[in-house]
Amino acid sequence: MNLPKACHGPAIELPPPLPSTKYNSWGRYPRVQHHTVYQVDWTDQIQSILNNSSSAGCLAFGLGRSYGDSCLNAGRNLIDCSRLNRIMSFDRQFGLITCEAGTSLAEILQIAVPAGWFLPVTPGTKSVTVGGAIANDVHGKNHHRSGTFGLHVKRLILCRSDRGILECGAHLNEDLFRATIGGLGLTGIILSAEIALKPITSDGIELEVIPFESLAEFQALSAASDADFEYTVAWIDCLSGRYLRGIFSRGNHAKSGHLPREYKPGPGSSLDIPSFMLNRWTAKMFNSAYFHWNAMRNSSVSIHFDPFFYPLDSIRRWNFAYGSSGFLQYQCVIPGASCLAAGELIKQAARRNSGPFLAVLKRLGGLTSPGMLSFPRPGLTLALDFPMQGERTLHNLGLLDQIVMECRGAVYPAKDARMSPEVFDSSFPGWRRFRPYIDPVMSSSFWRRVTRS
Repeated sequence: MNLPKACHGPAIELPPPLPSTKYNSWGRYPRVQHHTVYQVDWTDQIQSILNNSSSAGCLAFGLGRSYGDSCLNAGRNLIDCSRLNRIMSFDRQFGLITCEAGTSLAEILQIAVPAGWFLPVTPGTKSVTVGGAIANDVHGKNHHRSGTFGLHVKRLILCRSDRGILECGAHLNEDLFRATIGGLGLTGIILSAEIALKPITSDGIELEVIPFESLAEFQALSAASDADFEYTVAWIDCLSGRYLRGIFSRGNHAKSGHLPREYKPGPGSSLDIPSFMLNRWTAKMFNSAYFHWNAMRNSSVSIHFDPFFYPLDSIRRWNFAYGSSGFLQYQCVIPGASCLAAGELIKQAARRNSGPFLAVLKRLGGLTSPGMLSFPRPGLTLALDFPMQGERTLHNLGLLDQIVMECRGAVYPAKDARMSPEVFDSSFPGWRRFRPYIDPVMSSSFWRRVTRS
């Protein structure tokens, strides 16, 4: 991987600053003002910005799909890297793709799928940049098989304010490589990366959906599915009343079928869901209908990969349905295979009138990420969406924190907007070993909050 030559030249004129009001997280909470926002077109502009930001502090911003404030830098500078989206090389024989860090997962799929390749790991949206996927070390439905995104990053190019342009990998600047994966964008600006893709022979997914009515049933389904199915995940109905029910989905890439001549990710529906339509009662009715529809349908079906991996991408601004105050997603991991803590979390969340409106449960595997601050670890991960209703919501999530800390679990930084320093310290007790790798210029609202720095 060649270093960007332009970054070694003299400082150039900074790009004009942009209004900071449009730069929010996906949860739209908290709302912050930034000092300056720069949108860059070339990597050499990044070096100039870092050289001129010693007192203000910087943070890279991609497509804003982090739910909390890990992508925000209140009162300081943001560097919008979304235009750094050039594909630099694609080895169709071995499935190695090198691209700039602002390249979205959708843009990778657009050229990879027709050539018989797919993302090794993908979160629930393809509107995520490669830089963001690395910085948050994202995981997906196949964590039990393939681990996190960081396991499939072969090399990356990092721009730092103190050391210039560095190539990092498993055998070159290894410690900095490990710090950057899951490092929340704090080790410098990721310029580009080489990713190993996975082969596919079809754009279809062979999917099975199975209803269950207890966490014990969920555990049994997970245990029976992990060996034979690459992708597993469960939707949970937290509003069903006295008992817990859900839909377990498991699938594999279809072996029969065809590869498309071209794949063009759709822009998503422009339909806006009015916030008044999303409340506890409408969510309860939707959950009931969704459960019974899936319970009655044919349990085995072949579908395109888009609705399987990215169902919410079909609605462009679904996050606005939670209203002007935004929403918070609470995602945690509970170590081990016990359902007791997961059940207590679901009961605690469900007894509150504020939600959750969406709940997803998944068993994580034992593959260890190279990232120092990577979130996944063996156990159960639970994601819950709550509309932001002020102090009441924050108090309720604090009650969930207590359960997670008691079982020595962790809260996911990429989804967080409110965890305390105590919860962060409990979730990532080794974070102080990461601190020396932070670039002197880099900072974020999240990091200052959870470390009081």
